[in-house]
Amino acid sequence: MNVFFPPFIDDHSIRHRLRLQTLTRLRWLAVVGQSVTVLIIAHGYEFAMPELFCFALIACSAWLNVFLSVRFPAAHRLPPLGATGVLSFDVLQLSGLLFMTGGLANPFSVLLCVPVIISSTSQPVRHTLSLGALSVASVTVLAFYSLPLPWYPGNDFEVPFLFILGAWIAIVSTTAFAAFYSFQVSAEANLLADALAATELVLQREHHISALDGLAAAAAHELGTPLATIQVVAREMEKMLVDDPRFTDDLMLLRSQTERCRDILRRLTTLSAEDEAHMLRLPLGSLIEEVIAPHREFGIAIDVIHSQYEMREAIGRRNPAILFGLGNLIENAVDFANSQVTVTVTNDRNRVEISIIDDGPGFAPDVLTQIGVPFLNRRNRLDRDKGGGLGLGLFIAKTLLERSGASLTFSNRLLPATGAQVKVSWPRDKMDLFGTDKLL
Repeated sequence: MNVFFPPFIDDHSIRHRLRLQTLTRLRWLAVVGQSVTVLIIAHGYEFAMPELFCFALIACSAWLNVFLSVRFPAAHRLPPLGATGVLSFDVLQLSGLLFMTGGLANPFSVLLCVPVIISSTSQPVRHTLSLGALSVASVTVLAFYSLPLPWYPGNDFEVPFLFILGAWIAIVSTTAFAAFYSFQVSAEANLLADALAATELVLQREHHISALDGLAAAAAHELGTPLATIQVVAREMEKMLVDDPRFTDDLMLLRSQTERCRDILRRLTTLSAEDEAHMLRLPLGSLIEEVIAPHREFGIAIDVIHSQYEMREAIGRRNPAILFGLGNLIENAVDFANSQVTVTVTNDRNRVEISIIDDGPGFAPDVLTQIGVPFLNRRNRLDRDKGGGLGLGLFIAKTLLERSGASLTFSNRLLPATGAQVKVSWPRDKMDLFGTDKLL
């Protein structure tokens, strides 16, 4: 039996959301560092500099921190556009301070690469590139336009242009190299985290299935004796009441259902069998009829529609996992249908698809995305008066069908129609023993 699991779904919208508290803490650190630096230069060394304007820019950074802290909770995560906007402010604020304190001659000009490095670790590439372009533009402007570097009164500190050019090259290359390196490290860490999460998911699902296999064997063993007793009693009742037409239909139904129970238990005990040598070939149409037959006795019309075949009918092996999984989906549809269940079979060159549609209430919207997860706390249909449950049956059906190579899609019918729709699709080579060479 082929084992198939869908790939782990990576939620990029969550991954690229930068935590606001991280940015605010870094900005408070920058505010303190910038303030201390300005005080030391202006009052410690008594260099001439536009101190008031510098503190005005630092106050803007502090005000932004206060605004963000009041406006959003600490655990809030900024979307990529918002994070890029905040980091762009940091680039412009630092560029303003450098403009008033010597431009690229200021040794702190290398800090312009920090916002780009932060963006490269968590933001989409296009946002990081735009922020890098802003940083390079700022560095280029500072290379040609800036106030003099604060220095001792009466002495002019002339910085050669060759030094400025070297600083420009150093800052731009450092920004590009550090951002690329951070991006690579972050991408590798994300891939490793995805692999570990996917492995954990697969192991967890396999653990569920292993436990269910054991429970199935135990159930078959424990239920075998009482079911045989019920069958014997039903046979005796049929002999005693054979001449009473009032009970004929009920007794026949009781006999057929006990036979169905024995067949279900027999299939449960063969789910884990791996030797396919003894499994018979089963055409697709026969598979559908075998799955549907036990569910035609409950007053719900089951219509089977075969789409126009482009290929000969697929012929596969009698796979207990497919029979049990489809049977569970059909039973679920019959349980919730008002009057009709429609099964549509599509058989073409590339795929085999079975669509199961009922006219019941459909799936609840908030549960639709969780279908296939066992032990839900809510019923899995809108109509709570008809069954429902913990989602264990759908979990078993979904996992067994995925083991056979199928992919499943659960949805509700488009308004004004009501009801649920389940599509089960296999690549044709998973369901056809003879390939796609022979056309009809």
